[in-house]
Order: sequence, then C-alpha cells, then structure tokens
Amino acid sequence: MTRRGRRARVEAPAEQRKVDYHNLRNPFPPMRAFSDDRIEALHQASLEVLEDIGIKVLLPEARKLFRQGGARVDDEMVFIGREMVEAAIASAPKSVPIRGAVRERDITLELGSLVFQPGAGAPHATDLERGRRPGSLSDFREMVQLTQHFDVLQMIPPLVEAQDVPMHLRHYAMTETILTQSDKVPFLYSRGTPQVMDGFEMIRDFRGISDGEFHATPWCYTIINTNSPRVIDMPMAQGLIDFARAGQVSIVTPFTLMGAMAPITVAGAMTLSHAEALAAITLTQLTRSGAPVCYGTFTSNVDMKSGAPAFGTPEHFTASLVAGQLARRLGLPWRCAGGSAANVNDAQAANESQFGLWGCLMAGATVVIHSAGWLEGGLTVSYEKIITDLEVLQMVAELCAGTPATDADIALSALREVQPSGHFFGATHTMERYQTQFYEPVVGDWSNFGTWTERGSVDANHRATGIWKNIVNEFKAPNHDADRVGALQEFIARRTEEGGAPPES
Repeated sequence: MTRRGRRARVEAPAEQRKVDYHNLRNPFPPMRAFSDDRIEALHQASLEVLEDIGIKVLLPEARKLFRQGGARVDDEMVFIGREMVEAAIASAPKSVPIRGAVRERDITLELGSLVFQPGAGAPHATDLERGRRPGSLSDFREMVQLTQHFDVLQMIPPLVEAQDVPMHLRHYAMTETILTQSDKVPFLYSRGTPQVMDGFEMIRDFRGISDGEFHATPWCYTIINTNSPRVIDMPMAQGLIDFARAGQVSIVTPFTLMGAMAPITVAGAMTLSHAEALAAITLTQLTRSGAPVCYGTFTSNVDMKSGAPAFGTPEHFTASLVAGQLARRLGLPWRCAGGSAANVNDAQAANESQFGLWGCLMAGATVVIHSAGWLEGGLTVSYEKIITDLEVLQMVAELCAGTPATDADIALSALREVQPSGHFFGATHTMERYQTQFYEPVVGDWSNFGTWTERGSVDANHRATGIWKNIVNEFKAPNHDADRVGALQEFIARRTEEGGAPPES
C-alpha cells in the first residue's frame, strides 16, 4: 500500500515508496510499571470492589441481566462475584476482526496489533483560517475525509459533534458521512436503542449484507464510557447490551482523572478503572457469551491547583503502562489514548501528544484513540494538529515495518566502490535506492535556513494548513454503489419524516 499524504509541491519519484501502514504490529517490547505481584494485587482489589463495594447500574434491564447471572442487586447497586467476572473474561474473544467496506480495510483487534484513530468526540473544531467554532456537519465531513486520506488511521471515530444538526437526526447525518466518505471501519454512538438500531440498519444495507451476516461478524464499533466513580449510566449500559446482542464491538473505556473522579495515586485510579471495565465487560458476556469487546482505559491526572484535566503527563504515561499489564493479565485487546490539554497547536501540544502516544506504544495498546488532532483536553479537534500529529504516526508506522539487514543492505559493494574520503551520493548502491530508501515527511521541512527564508519562512503549523486544504479540495470519495447510496438517503429521508430517533438519557 502506498503511503499517503505527501506535500503537493514535492514531485513524486519514479518509483513510489511502499509501506503497509494499515496492518501494523507493535514492534516494541511492553514496559512494566508495576511488578507482576502488584498487578495481581490490583486485579484482586478490583474484584473486591465489584464484589463487596459494588457498582451503580442505572438501567433496569442491565440489573436484571446481572441478577440472572448471579450478582447481588440492591436497588441500583450491583455486587458482582469474582466467579462471574472470571467467566466473562474467559468467554470474551481474544481476537476481534472488524470488517471495512472492502477487505483491505478489515482490521483485527488483538494483543500485538496496532490501530490508530484521530481525536474524537469534541464539541469544537478549529483551524488557522476559520478559527475555533462549534463543530458542524461540514467540519465532521472534512475531518472524515482527512482520516480517510491517511492509511495510518484505520478507524473512523466521531471526530467532532455536528452541532448544527438536531440530536434526533444527528446520527443519520454523521453515519451517512462516514459511510459515503470512507471505506474504513465505522463508529456508531450509543445514545439509546432507537438510534443504535437505525445505525445498524444503515450499515447493514449500505454494505449489502444480510441480518445473519451482520450479526455473525463485527461491522462497526462504539465507545462505552463509564461514569466514574462506579456508575454505568442508562445509555452506556443499553449500548453494551445492544452491541453485544448484535455481535458488534464495544470498546469499554472508563475515563478516570487522578485526584478528581478517581483516587489520586496511579495504583488507586487504575484499580477503579479496572473494576469499571470488568463490570462492563461482564455485562456484554451476560448478554451474549462471546460478544466482541475491547478492554480500555483513559486515565490521567488533574492540575491540583485548578482541577483542570492534564494529559501527556508522567502519570498519564505510567497509567497506560499499568493498563497494558492488566490487559495482558486478561488476554484481551485493549484501547488507550493520547491527547493534549494545550489550547493551540504549539510545542506544548506536540510534547503532550507525543509523550502520551509513547505511553500507549510502550504499554502495548491495541487501539490508540485521540492520536491526532486533539486539543483542550478533548474540547477541540484541530485541522492543523491532525496533520502535524500524522507525521509522528507515520514515523511510528515506519518503525513497525522493521529495517532489513540483508546482505545487500549491509552494502559491501558500496564500501568497495567508494574510496577513502569519498562520498556515497553517486554510488551504485545509493542510486538504486535513493528514491525509496528514506521516509519523506508530510509537513516537516528539511531545507536550510536560507532556502526556508526564501520560501516565505512558513512554519509547520501554517504548512499544515496548506496540506489539509489541498487534501479536502482534491478529495475523491470511495467508489460506493450508487443504488446503495440512494437507498441510504431514502432511508434517512423516511426516518426523518417519521420524526427521527431522540437520544435516550
């Protein structure tokens, strides 16, 4: 697969550099934050939380499933025995395939695989030309196009909220955009059964598959966030049930901030996060044994002077390492997250995003969400930051590909050819490889100061503006079946006329 996203001003070489940025495997040995016995102590403490302290479950249907499975239910509090949890862990699949529109877009979530998503769920969008603003459907469409363009991003998340579309119709507009502008794995919100069922029907019919085929293999995913500490609210519990019944993927993600909605220590926060994730995973397996589910965490700390969330911190990094150890203890694919609390795409934003990303990589994360574009602790997705973060993700993808050391790569022929004090620019070995040997940056500028000045002294942030605008202006959507596109639009028109589907709270 050819790498995407080179600068328009760079003339393509006669031979294209080819690297598979789609099927990535994490090349780094996982780091450990705690010893194995401390990880086991943390796991056992989480089981004790579920068994003795309990978790609040607001959805009656979910409480019924827990009760039928053997949990003790006292009003809205559910007390889950460790045997139930261990049974759920045993039945949850360790490898989860998800289908794209075409087979080359299929992905598999399992320990060792590596999947990137851009920033997601932000209420605002920003770019250098139009400024910071409430997210719109137009913003969402353009960001889906950017995500589609870069092969290193394998899943389409809800990058920004389309706030110019009413809530009872928004899921139609956003799902239509994902399906028509991309062929990658699509996201669906869990905002109540009516909206989820609409989404399932849209994906099923647009992909041209039967109900049986849809239920037999995952074709989409959702993100499930618990309400820390120790609450699973009604939409999230219903989403776990709906997606499990349909055989679609739930990525379970407690969002815990140390010192705020979680204990101030890494170990304490991760005990809470782990307990909440185990409760949600157990609900999926009580609903349908073998339902595809992904373990997850998003744990960082707050600024104790202001209470504001912080990301890309040493504590964020360490919590990711602990999450990786716990995921390997369970054997499940898992989701982690990068991110930044910076307000603009500056050095702080780059530092925090990269440090958070490396925490995910060193922890062995399967899915890394918020890996590109995320600002203000998730309040904003930046067009320019998507581009500048993509540079780092593609460099990571290059590392995933490995570096050959064949006899030809050792280059004895070149060493014989070039005399002492000579150079290798014109060596036969160099001339055979120079067009494809090195990674070429998307937004980086390797010119010297004089050349850079002559070209207008344009910094990386402003170069990124030109790049995203060029991608959006020249974007060509995947070649979807015209009849299915028409049927999708007819379905949306009919459901809109019927009143849509208000979200459930």
